[in-house]
Amino acid sequence: MTDHVFSSDRLSVRVAEHGAELQSLTDASGQERIWAGLPAWPRHSPVLFPIVGRLKDDTAWIDGRPFHMTQHGFARDRAFRWLDRKADGCALILTDDAESQAVFPFRFALTLEYRAEGDRLHVGYRLQNPDTGRTLPASLGAHPAFVWPQRAGVAKRDHVLEFDRPEPAPIRRIANGLLLPEHFASPIVGRTLHLSEDLFADDAIILDAPASNQVRFRAPDGTGLAMEWQGFRELGLWMKPGADFLCIEPWHGFATPVDFSGDFDTKPGLIHIPPGGEWRGSWSMTAEYASS
Repeated sequence: MTDHVFSSDRLSVRVAEHGAELQSLTDASGQERIWAGLPAWPRHSPVLFPIVGRLKDDTAWIDGRPFHMTQHGFARDRAFRWLDRKADGCALILTDDAESQAVFPFRFALTLEYRAEGDRLHVGYRLQNPDTGRTLPASLGAHPAFVWPQRAGVAKRDHVLEFDRPEPAPIRRIANGLLLPEHFASPIVGRTLHLSEDLFADDAIILDAPASNQVRFRAPDGTGLAMEWQGFRELGLWMKPGADFLCIEPWHGFATPVDFSGDFDTKPGLIHIPPGGEWRGSWSMTAEYASS
């Protein structure tokens, strides 16, 4: 089976073997919450590994050799192996092989676990380093695209993101896929970001040190979702102007700075997992409904 459909008493969820990608999440009212993967952007919720963002010249220098790797890495385009398929969730794993070693010469085991409970979907990540003598340098990120507007007939500009803490720190931006050195004034006022497509005219909004680990994405009537993350250090917000989705992306890592030219294992933002070690992270989404 290439897909697995599971549910709670409130949600119906579909996950694909290809990329271990969340492809559908229908709430208790029958509303789809995940972007349909239409031509404007043909993905739904890709897994970003072993890089987040782009490398300069799409090249990682490892052990004195160049390795070609495109934006966001290869996990999103690989078939994971099913570990478990249950009525309320599933688990999948991707391990290194000859194909991955050709572009990323490290051993790894990346496991994703999905579980639905009530109005909540939990997504867990476990990145292991099975090598007994070498550190694993990598980044890992989530990239879920949620439908925007959250409710039919509501204007996009009437939606907000509400963070659990004030976010006054400057944001970061990218150009040609690489991280700019400048910091920019945050469009978040207190805890609230008033959404519009214009915010994304210069690509993603990057919070490289968010104070929050929770955010609500909602329409004026309360329809929306609450998202929470653990283990991830950065947060990206992105949409493709003209398309009806908003990506809320917990990351551990980010695009290569424009002025970086060192070896891959010294690139800013990496996780360094010691031999035999592991890293864990998670995010969850809870569907919220219109106020009565």
